[in-house]
Amino acid sequence: MKIHLTDKKCVACEGGIPPLTPDEIAVFQPQVSEWIVSKDGLSISRELTFKDFKEAVSFLNEVANVAEEEGHHPDINLHAFRKVSITLSTHAISGLSENDFIVAAKIDQLV
Repeated sequence: MKIHLTDKKCVACEGGIPPLTPDEIAVFQPQVSEWIVSKDGLSISRELTFKDFKEAVSFLNEVANVAEEEGHHPDINLHAFRKVSITLSTHAISGLSENDFIVAAKIDQLV
């Protein structure tokens, strides 16, 4: 039985491991199909549009809670008053780790 990313917990990453390879990314990507892998393969991102500013900010607060629970924090941009762009990358390894996909999957549950 396949374990879904939302059933996993982020593991602290202090570096010393390589970022995910394209083949490894391809294994996780189908579980977060709304997220776009950057051309260089070093990050994933997603943009969402909400009804209004208040709804966008409420969503940002929910994302912040997920990030704190997981100890893995995305870059977040609120723009055009109701659009939220989220980018995930593991800074300690300058690329993607399983943690990025775990957080992306948990963010998807909020939408």
